[in-house]
Amino acid sequence: MLYDVTLEISYEYESPANSGRHALRLMPATIAGEQNLLYGNISLSPMSSERDDRTDFYGNAVTDISYRSSHSELVFRLQARIDRTTASAQLDISPPLNAFSKELASIQSLNADAPVHYLAASPRLPLDPTFAVYAEEHLNPGMSAISAVEAIGLALHTDMKFDADATTVDTPALEAFERRHGVCQDYSHIMIACLRSVGIPAGYVSGFLRTIPPAGTPRLEGADAMHAWVRAWCGIEVGWIEYDPTNALRVGQDHIVVARGRDYGDAAPVKGVLRTSGKQTTDHKVDVIPL
Repeated sequence: MLYDVTLEISYEYESPANSGRHALRLMPATIAGEQNLLYGNISLSPMSSERDDRTDFYGNAVTDISYRSSHSELVFRLQARIDRTTASAQLDISPPLNAFSKELASIQSLNADAPVHYLAASPRLPLDPTFAVYAEEHLNPGMSAISAVEAIGLALHTDMKFDADATTVDTPALEAFERRHGVCQDYSHIMIACLRSVGIPAGYVSGFLRTIPPAGTPRLEGADAMHAWVRAWCGIEVGWIEYDPTNALRVGQDHIVVARGRDYGDAAPVKGVLRTSGKQTTDHKVDVIPL
């Protein structure tokens, strides 16, 4: 499926900012066998004083920018065309949970995709016994790793309520879980914490959702902004799978990957610092149009 994606993130400052540095993770990824970036451009208004495009440890495209002159607003725009494919359906050949740890221990790699990086607590996701208790309520030892991922994802989808006003980007996962309200970032962080708590490596994915659903299909939650979902390592034979707990489904061609990491901090669309005072407002617009 071919998609045209447009994104605009804007900021307005009550008092002009006289300097700033930002790291942008907005460009869709090219992933062998899954997704191909055919064209992509990130434009800035105003133009930055410096700009550097690089790839981070996790393989994400990063645009580093800096400003040394006064500005009262800042706008980031993305235009991209992506060819997204859907993997063929596979049999569940993931190991049962009672044999999973042995298979995991046999992986010695330390590359960016190695499961060891996604098993312990990460900067935005300290592990808490609450997550383990919840996860274990929905698992049994003979369950396969893939079934475990799907069971926890479905349980969260059932027990949580999508509420765009309930949390902010800085709300801890445990707080969102206790409220049972949140957005895709909260669903994903909570699911990652649950999976890690029972020994399943899990990471965070940021990206886009198809804006216009196929005829007769309900519109997915989160399609108006950048979306987030979960990737989980399910054994040597299967490797990584991706699951969207906000919508209770395995990720397919309606999901466009931008960045991956341990948690939101590794994949944040915009991260940085600036020198200003007073309030600021932000706006976020996304269109994902199937061609």
